[in-house]
Amino acid sequence: MADKIPRLTLSDVEPYEPPTMPGPPTMTEPPKEPEVVEYDMKSFLEKVPPGKEVVVPDFVGNGSDIQTVHNPRLDLYCSNERCRGMRFFEAIHNHFTQGKAQINSHISYQCNNCGASVKVYSIRATSTPAFRKWKVIKYGEIPSFGPPTPSKVTNLIKGERNLLMLGRRCENQGMGIGAFVYYRRVIESQKNRILDKMISVIEKVSPGNEVIDELKAAKEEVQFTKAVESIKKGLPDSLLINNHNPLTLLHRALSAGLHEHDDAKCLELANDVRVVLFEFAERLGQALKENADLNRAITRLTNKKE
Repeated sequence: MADKIPRLTLSDVEPYEPPTMPGPPTMTEPPKEPEVVEYDMKSFLEKVPPGKEVVVPDFVGNGSDIQTVHNPRLDLYCSNERCRGMRFFEAIHNHFTQGKAQINSHISYQCNNCGASVKVYSIRATSTPAFRKWKVIKYGEIPSFGPPTPSKVTNLIKGERNLLMLGRRCENQGMGIGAFVYYRRVIESQKNRILDKMISVIEKVSPGNEVIDELKAAKEEVQFTKAVESIKKGLPDSLLINNHNPLTLLHRALSAGLHEHDDAKCLELANDVRVVLFEFAERLGQALKENADLNRAITRLTNKKE
């Protein structure tokens, strides 16, 4: 059962009064607050990463004399086996403490469908007499912010899951160079595992394909980009992404010199690497599933009595 949530209003928060200090003559106009992007509370919780301060007018309902810290129903991904998709989450606990011009709030949400998955947010909100809106920032959230990492991806890169998660954290926080370095290291270190997985799939869906020998030879190359360059034969259509070889797409992103780009460009490249890697893992898994389904159907039909 949800905890009883105390009532809270803007007037409950004691404005911060800085100590009197000597300074320049009083200005006729108050200084302008820096421009901050506005989100409603639902969008803030769902879409804004930790560490980014934004304005949330309805942090306590409509932003003025309201009952409590606002906790709207959210649309979040549930990783529980009963769900594995987008579900409604409802607040089950909302605890906050208040001080001078500041509120610290900890909100727990639970999946309405399975009742097992929980999402927890830790938030700070501030307000001043001159700025009668709430400026809000997440200290953090569990599970981590961002789209879920498919199980097929973690199975593909197995031994570097922690580095992948660090790369995702950097990407979610807009740290492009860090995200790009982590993703490149994941793929470079798991090169042979990725190639072995491809060989295993192609041997099942397209036995005798000449590209299998090239993939085996590519494992002798130390760098992922050089390994890809050594592969000349085409992959089976079932492994292509929009008619493009996923290894070539990854090669183009990873071969870009890290020192040639600024953080924004590295963030773009990191995003491209993640999207292609996730889709590639999905294609590998799907190809094996389709082949297994086909084999079962053939077995049943060939064993069927005339």
